Amino acid sequence: MVALIIAVAVAAAVYVPAEASAKQYVVGDERGWTNNFDYATWAEGKTFFVGDSLVFNYPAGKHNVFKVNGTDFQDCAKPLAAAPPLTSGSDEIPLKTAGKKWYICGVSGHCASGQKLVITVSEGSAPPAGYSSSGVAMVNIGFAALVLVGTLGMLFF
Repeated sequence: MVALIIAVAVAAAVYVPAEASAKQYVVGDERGWTNNFDYATWAEGKTFFVGDSLVFNYPAGKHNVFKVNGTDFQDCAKPLAAAPPLTSGSDEIPLKTAGKKWYICGVSGHCASGQKLVITVSEGSAPPAGYSSSGVAMVNIGFAALVLVGTLGMLFF
């Protein structure tokens, strides 16, 4: 019985919520995926995590989305041996791995006019809104201390 109570106290002391929600980012926000837009500025200040997704909204038939490598991104070149472009007008791309990700519009002249996006995806996931790991840790340590003191009190008194 004592071992069980101590195990619960230890578990409570080290518990930190792992709950986080994946975010869905609409590329370009209300402007969507279009030319003559600064996607570097749009991405600035955003932190992308594995599990998040990008949504490219645009009029179908007017634009497309190619996932490319860094060289093709710099050259605004459609990849030679790659999957066909996304063309639905509402393309969702899950961010499955960490690292740099590059996207361009393959319609002639669009990438050169700024219709390209580079992001860096981080491991892990975003904490829930309003999450403070130090606050949670203090609450958990306080809770564990309370459980431990209560347990010791039951054993010795």
